[in-house]
Amino acid sequence: MDYGLNEQQEMLKKTARDFLTAECPKSLVKKMVGDAMGYTPELWRKMAELGWIGLIIPENYGGSGCSFLDLAVILEEMGRACLPGPFFTTVVVAGMIIMESGSEVQKKELLPKIAQGKLIVTLARTEADGGYCPDKVGVRAVANGSNYIIRGTKLFVPYAHVADHIICVTKTVNGVSLFLVDGKSPGIKYNLLKTIDGDKQFEVVFNRVEVPTGNIIGKEGHGNITLRRVLGKAAVAKCVEMVGGAQQVLEMTVDYVKDRKQFGVPVGVFQAVQHHCANMLTDIDTSRFISYKAAWKISERLPFGKEAFMAKAWVSDAYKRVTKLGHQTMGGVSLMEDHDMPLYSKRAKAAELVFGDADFNREVVAQELGL
Repeated sequence: MDYGLNEQQEMLKKTARDFLTAECPKSLVKKMVGDAMGYTPELWRKMAELGWIGLIIPENYGGSGCSFLDLAVILEEMGRACLPGPFFTTVVVAGMIIMESGSEVQKKELLPKIAQGKLIVTLARTEADGGYCPDKVGVRAVANGSNYIIRGTKLFVPYAHVADHIICVTKTVNGVSLFLVDGKSPGIKYNLLKTIDGDKQFEVVFNRVEVPTGNIIGKEGHGNITLRRVLGKAAVAKCVEMVGGAQQVLEMTVDYVKDRKQFGVPVGVFQAVQHHCANMLTDIDTSRFISYKAAWKISERLPFGKEAFMAKAWVSDAYKRVTKLGHQTMGGVSLMEDHDMPLYSKRAKAAELVFGDADFNREVVAQELGL
């Protein structure tokens, strides 16, 4: 099987690289850490105009109808640029949940607005007593006439403060259900959480929030089926994003060791430094291979579960190893906040925990193998 990009994907990659280099410099990324919104609406609008936000949304719902592999190409460049903003949660997570299980009414109402960049949607899933498995849910939704009343607290909800809608994972009498909640509904409270890489994640408290029965996504009680499939795809997407970040770390490191001199010669001539760079390249190439293989299987509508878990298990550790070697090779200068390296090492740690850390995914792979 040929894992090379086709001509259209190569053009997409170059366009994304050029655009993000110009529009998302590291100075903007660092500025967004302290910004209340955490992203710029102007950059969001420009990405919508390029068709990125609607890339994988079907054409009959206002999108471009491209493949998951096309999305992976852009995500790698976004990881390389450390793009801040609600793209991942809106397009990769919430968007795919709506495409996977939304009713025809919901798709016609929401997907065109998402594709146009007029709607931000996020997923509220994690809880204090929960785990990585989507069926561990404590937040309750109780039927009350033609509505449901949602009570409970969700943690680490990305960009909840700017979301027009929140897909809330709840427990109902028949199992796990997904509710589309208006982000400005009475009874919702947002508390910003302090995170390792400064992205905007919130504690969201639902205090008797009323939601119409028609806002259930998919069948009531079948939410975990949707989540397992969509979160597997999202894990692969996160892996591709990590590959982009790791590639940039290697390139920054190589540029540094070519210029930095010690004892009158570039430090890159020392064998120990060359070994570090070679080990980084090995981790990146293997991560790219396993991630794109999973992305290809998703695009071809082939079973991808095992490959998704394998990719997340491997890349979670590999990205951290790459950033550690980058810091070790560059030395103390790379630990300063003014340097770009901390952006990547912090994101490597944060990305490790999203959709299950390496240990969790290795356990799932073992179960898939019957061990």
